[in-house]
Amino acid sequence: MFKDDLGKRIAELKKKRDAIILVHNYQLPEVQEVADFCGDSLELSRIAAKTNAKVIIFCGVHFMAETASILSPDKKVIVPDIKAGCPMANMITSQDIRKLKEEHPQAAVVGYVNTSAEVKAELDYCCTSTNAIAVINALKEKEEIIFVPDKYLADYVSKQTGRKLITWNGYCSTHVKILPEDIKREKKFHPFAKVIVHPECLSSVVALADVVLSTSKMCQYAKEVEAKEFIIGTEVGLIYRLKQDNPTKEFYSASERAVCPNMKRATQEKILWALEELKEEVKVPDDIRRLAKGAIDRMLEIA
Repeated sequence: MFKDDLGKRIAELKKKRDAIILVHNYQLPEVQEVADFCGDSLELSRIAAKTNAKVIIFCGVHFMAETASILSPDKKVIVPDIKAGCPMANMITSQDIRKLKEEHPQAAVVGYVNTSAEVKAELDYCCTSTNAIAVINALKEKEEIIFVPDKYLADYVSKQTGRKLITWNGYCSTHVKILPEDIKREKKFHPFAKVIVHPECLSSVVALADVVLSTSKMCQYAKEVEAKEFIIGTEVGLIYRLKQDNPTKEFYSASERAVCPNMKRATQEKILWALEELKEEVKVPDDIRRLAKGAIDRMLEIA
């Protein structure tokens, strides 16, 4: 809910700046309340590219704002807190990718959207947790495929596609906090609940799920199925949106430890300051942007 005058001031400044506020599903409830759109990272970046707004206030982590800049070079992309980073994205560099390519010169290089712009510029294909399986399935003619940086998403995709992937030792420091015993405990309390987990979770957690989905697909699934109770294996911030969208259903976090501190850095106050000052702009250099966009475009051609 708007913080009274603060919310009104945000609405006024948003109109004055010709801005829209894009908010990731993991953000605080107060931030989701002032959003023009909530969604996952690529979903929001594609909305940014389609909008006529001149200013994008992107409430997420740094790589997400970079992706918006890649797809919308003519727009000013602002983050409310420039220190909101992604530990997984920081686990691999463009130099690491170049070394992998030297070691496997015939391999196709596929990278998760949770990477920096510099890393995306080294990729053949980008992918999301929603379309990673489709991207790998489309590369049937490739004998070798490098898949970075998330080893748990890679394991899930490998099992679903039957392809052996060359992987990197990266992971989401939030999703790995969800343990198999968490799922089993919640199942005891809620025996009829559907278990939905994110593919960034541990393989042992994924094995206990009824369905494995990205955050956007979790939202879709919760609306469409008849079940009334759900155990959610992802960052706790998604619970708020799920409850808003489905007021007659119940959602239980698999683990209250699954909190991403970087996703909680944005506040209504910081959004207001961002609109007032238009500082903390994220701008990807054009040479990097063109190469990174190529990897995203090739993904979109497949999925």
